[in-house]
Amino acid sequence: MPIDMKRIIFVITVLTAMVSCGPTTTIEKSWRDPDVTVNTASVHKFVVAALLRNEAVRRSTEDQMAALYPGKAVPSYSVLGSKELTDPEDVYKQRFQQQGYDGVVILRLVNVDKEQRYVPGTYPAYYGSWWGYYRYAWPTFYDPGYYTTDKTYYVEVNVYSLTRNRLIWSGITSTINPSSRDQLFGDVIKTVSKKMKQQGFVE
Repeated sequence: MPIDMKRIIFVITVLTAMVSCGPTTTIEKSWRDPDVTVNTASVHKFVVAALLRNEAVRRSTEDQMAALYPGKAVPSYSVLGSKELTDPEDVYKQRFQQQGYDGVVILRLVNVDKEQRYVPGTYPAYYGSWWGYYRYAWPTFYDPGYYTTDKTYYVEVNVYSLTRNRLIWSGITSTINPSSRDQLFGDVIKTVSKKMKQQGFVE
């Protein structure tokens, strides 16, 4: 039975595309307070804040962050509102203490790098004999290469303890060519959470 090379090439192309569509978020660097381990069972509640200009994206991201710790994580938009904070730090510190908050997690987009790269084109596959090549390659035209721009998004996540009044975890992530802002920040949240657990920072 003759091998249908065109079908094989098509399947390989599809599989490659499926693999390449997975999450691309990685931790570039991170730091943790070696004296702190967070036991989520003993945490009362904490604020999760996404410092993003687009209010819809901000709320969506904070909701995703809060969903990882239901009943404990509270979106900042429900506590601090949508306006810039202008009161002194002591005002918010006192409010958080009175309401029983243990900490604050802050996420923000710090930079977007753009890099142009060349994507080579493809030629018709060779099939051994001139007739096989001619018959299969006749309807298959050369696909020229092109230039595309890769975008790398760098996101910073900081965790502050309100009881200790200091930073206890910090990390920078990078994500290449996310399909949307929801995917970008969703991948960041999952990657950071996984890293914290691997480090033993969160139990």
